[in-house]
Amino acid sequence: MPETITRVFDLLKYNLEKFPKDEFISGKIKGVWKKYSTHEFCDTADRLSRGLIRLGAGKGSRIAVMSHNRPEWNITDFAITQIGAYQVPLYPTLPEHDIKFILEDAEVSILFVSDEVLCQKVKSVISSMTMPVKVFTFEDVAGAENWMELLNDGAANAGTDLEPYRAAVDTGDILTLIYTSGTTGTPKGVMLTHANLIMNFKNSAILLPPGVKKGLSFLPLCHVYERMIIYLYIYSDVAVYYAESMETIVADIQFVKPNVFCTVPRLLEKVYDKIMEKGKALTGLKKKIFFWALALGEQFETEKDWFYHFKLSIARKLVFVKWREALGGEIVIIVSGGAALNPRLTRIFWAAGLCVIEGYGLTETSPVISSNYLDKIMFGTVGHPIAGVEVKIAEDGEVLTRGAHVMKGYYKRDDLTAETIDAEGWFHTGDIGELVGDGFLKITDRKKEIFKTAGGKYIAPQILENKYKESTLIEQIMVLGENRKFPSALIVPNFAALKLWCEHKGITYTSKEEIIRDPQVIEKFNQEIINGSVEFGKWEQVKRFVLLAKEWSIEGGEFSPKLSLKRKVILEKNKDVIEKLYKDAEDYKH
Repeated sequence: MPETITRVFDLLKYNLEKFPKDEFISGKIKGVWKKYSTHEFCDTADRLSRGLIRLGAGKGSRIAVMSHNRPEWNITDFAITQIGAYQVPLYPTLPEHDIKFILEDAEVSILFVSDEVLCQKVKSVISSMTMPVKVFTFEDVAGAENWMELLNDGAANAGTDLEPYRAAVDTGDILTLIYTSGTTGTPKGVMLTHANLIMNFKNSAILLPPGVKKGLSFLPLCHVYERMIIYLYIYSDVAVYYAESMETIVADIQFVKPNVFCTVPRLLEKVYDKIMEKGKALTGLKKKIFFWALALGEQFETEKDWFYHFKLSIARKLVFVKWREALGGEIVIIVSGGAALNPRLTRIFWAAGLCVIEGYGLTETSPVISSNYLDKIMFGTVGHPIAGVEVKIAEDGEVLTRGAHVMKGYYKRDDLTAETIDAEGWFHTGDIGELVGDGFLKITDRKKEIFKTAGGKYIAPQILENKYKESTLIEQIMVLGENRKFPSALIVPNFAALKLWCEHKGITYTSKEEIIRDPQVIEKFNQEIINGSVEFGKWEQVKRFVLLAKEWSIEGGEFSPKLSLKRKVILEKNKDVIEKLYKDAEDYKH
């Protein structure tokens, strides 16, 4: 890595000199692709920097961005950070009380938003605040200031030299304040430096094999995972394309034909479920071949004998080639993070020629701690620690990490920083794990999520949930039972798959609310839970469950922005149902 990249914004000059391209960063907005060349992108970022300077911004200023993924997000990111200001990303789905807390806590003076909906949302918040915040929109919004005003102002002041501003930024300076809502409590501002992110994308770049030139992006840029990956793409000469939305993802994949994309396990599970639906709808020989290929995929290991690979080559030609075509036909690697990926699913995707690499990290670690690689993988683990990262397991099983990837601390919260980073510099992740095989890290659960039953047995819910989700009928599940006699579960069915099953069984499907009360449906889910419980001890197995009609979501408050279950919220929302479940179980015994 050239020494010239000591601040993240040095990536722009690096790209201009090394590999300028016509399609550097592109995004699909309202059905139309907007493509920026390297020169156009860098020029726009410089113009915006000058516009911000004219507005009074400079080193130490706090400037927020609230937008779905689009090139303007990156332009503002580089424009803000190359004048030494802190970039503060805000999730578009944040509730108003969190927006207000972050704007006030970070002392944000300028805020960029993408569209009218977000503009109205933040203006409602700002009107209740005492400190002034100037709002600029990317799209034309009546009565709002457009970011083009800043760009035009910057163009009119082209004589403003940006070099002194860049020179004043040190590699150890704060690049961004990322507020993590987590699954409980008030958002915490994670202070990440230029050095944190540079170390991370530099040492994660070896993830990408030769031949990766186009990356599709759809995970939120306001999370450090996707943001670091974009920096990694830019560093590695990979053109970036932003999908318009999850609704258009299929068409966007077919248009871009990416070599790489990053995802979370939930999305891969949905892809798999759709494939399974099509497979089950087949008949005769085609159906037999489909399930033969699937069974073959479940046995996949990177080192198998020639006969297995001979059979696999047939399965790829007859079945798996269609899976690859559905993802554009040119995928070289898929990166998965944010939560545990089912090892069975990983094997099947690898067998299909879709190499899914699982990694692990947190916002506080910039984010990558460890990763598998194409030539060094162990299914069911999150790989080896990347270069420059130390990992050890504490006596209670908690994963600790130390290195240049660890955050500067929590903004204005020295108390919390001291709680999570000990005197020897070890960051306490809150995850439980173990080192297996040749130093591969395996995450088993969240420390705070492990609970004890009334009988004194410890239960790790994530392991159970991942196993039960192998059922195509289970869309979402949360295992619970703290201080109860046995574990139980709240289940949101995959209603599309359930409808097909009902049709096959001749059961009339009327509504979600009614179908979850059907005795045959309840018995079917009971059987799915029994099947999924085989490899667990009797004390771990889910004994009772409730089917829910409404899917959990970020907007509904049941998920964090990175799709982690907000267990306390779900427990609170369903407390009456849960109490009835356990009372009915007691009544049944008597």
